[in-house]
Amino acid sequence: MATIPLTRRGAELLKDELQRLKSVERPAVINAIAEARAQGDLSENAEYDAARERQAFVEGRIAEIESKLANAQVIDPAELDADGRVVFGATVELEDLESGDAVTYQIVGEDEADIKTGRISVSSPIARALIGKGVDDVAEVRAPGGVREYQILDVRYE
Repeated sequence: MATIPLTRRGAELLKDELQRLKSVERPAVINAIAEARAQGDLSENAEYDAARERQAFVEGRIAEIESKLANAQVIDPAELDADGRVVFGATVELEDLESGDAVTYQIVGEDEADIKTGRISVSSPIARALIGKGVDDVAEVRAPGGVREYQILDVRYE
């Protein structure tokens, strides 16, 4: 499996989720299975089936997170020296040349992406268009709604 880029914040969030799954979710599912088994016939026991499905989900998510953390390349944006270029972890302030709207995004790993908080995936069309560019460069983004142009106003590593 290839390395998975994560910011330090993203790695901490995954570790927290893993801890919660192992210490809270897994024991709760085991309890639910035990209670459902105590009710008798398992062939027609909806609670048992639901608890087993939940257990499969929890165990699958634990395995997925452990794999991602094992293959993670944790990058601290504050330690980057990218000479003003847009790289993974950078926070970029942009101006939409058509509307004049200013937006700020941080380029993060896929698990960390959350457009509501200004974090976009490194594999998104806008991030791919920005990587390698610097202040005052114009990035053309091919999006489902057509081509949009953004001018880079600032690049920060925080």
